[in-house]
Amino acid sequence: MTATRQTQQRAAIFNALDDAEGFQSAQELHDEMNRRGTKVGLATVYRTLQTLADAGDLDVVLNESGETIYRRCESAEHHHHLVCRGCGTSVELPSQEIEKWASTIARRYEFTEITHVAELFGSCRACSTAS
Repeated sequence: MTATRQTQQRAAIFNALDDAEGFQSAQELHDEMNRRGTKVGLATVYRTLQTLADAGDLDVVLNESGETIYRRCESAEHHHHLVCRGCGTSVELPSQEIEKWASTIARRYEFTEITHVAELFGSCRACSTAS
């Protein structure tokens, strides 16, 4: 594969993420790209998503079933997400309260060098009223 083709594929994946509503799995992005007539291998989608995530260009969370899902970052600041289980809509949450809670717990149990991943899942208003 040439560097140009890889760049075109990366751009196509970015475009699919831009058009997506909420978080998407690699398989969902791959399927959508194929529906649009953009032929990209699933392994290429996975590799590109990982490269973009490593560069900080994507938000990455594990959904409730443990699958990795992705979306374009809206904020360069450290943040967390509230994600709808039904439709995948997500809201970026400021991290101050979660950071404070994590620090309090760490001090209480005498832990240092704390890292964490905190994602909240629920049902958005539209999905709640639809059921």
